[in-house]
Amino acid sequence: MKTTIFLFHPDYKDSRVNKALASGAKNAGITVRNLYDLYPDGEINVNKEQAVLESTDRIVLQFPMYWYSSPALLKEWEDKVFEHGWAYGSTGDKLHGKELMLAVSPGAPTSAYHHDGKNYTVTELLRPFQATSSMIGTKYLKPFITVGATSISDADLANQVTNYVKYLEEENIPKLGTYEEE
Repeated sequence: MKTTIFLFHPDYKDSRVNKALASGAKNAGITVRNLYDLYPDGEINVNKEQAVLESTDRIVLQFPMYWYSSPALLKEWEDKVFEHGWAYGSTGDKLHGKELMLAVSPGAPTSAYHHDGKNYTVTELLRPFQATSSMIGTKYLKPFITVGATSISDADLANQVTNYVKYLEEENIPKLGTYEEE
C-alpha cells in the first residue's frame, strides 16, 4: 500500500512536533510532501496534486490544529484540488476507495478535549474532514492525534513518533464511524 503524507505547517522550520513526526515517517520510507514548501506563494498546481493523489492508496493530511481547524493552505488545497467532476459529482470518482487519514497535533492537553458543556473532542472538531471524505468517496480512518503539542516532553514525543510510524505502516487502520468518538 502506497502512503503519501501531505504536510501542512506554515511554520515548519520552528515546528517541533510535526517536524519530528514527518522525520520519523520519512526515515521509515514514507513519502512526505511539505505543501508550504512546495507552494510558498499559495499557487497550487492542481494537476500535479491530483496526479499525486491518484498514485497513492492512503492519503494522510498532517497538520497542527489552529483554532480548532486546519492551516489556511490546507483549506485552499482542498477547494482547488478536490474539483467537481474529478473528486466528486456524477463523474468525480478519482479518489473512490482510497483511504484518508488525518494526523493532527492540537496544542492543548487531553483534558481540553472532552464534553463538559463547552468543549468538544478532537474527533468532533475534525468532522468536516470526515464529511469531505464521504463526499469524495474515501474511507475515513481513525485519526492519529498528538495532543498537548505545545508542552509534550521529548520522551513522549519520541514515543509518539514511534507510534505514528507503526500506525502509518498498519495495513488495516480502522475506519472511524460517523458518530464514533475516537
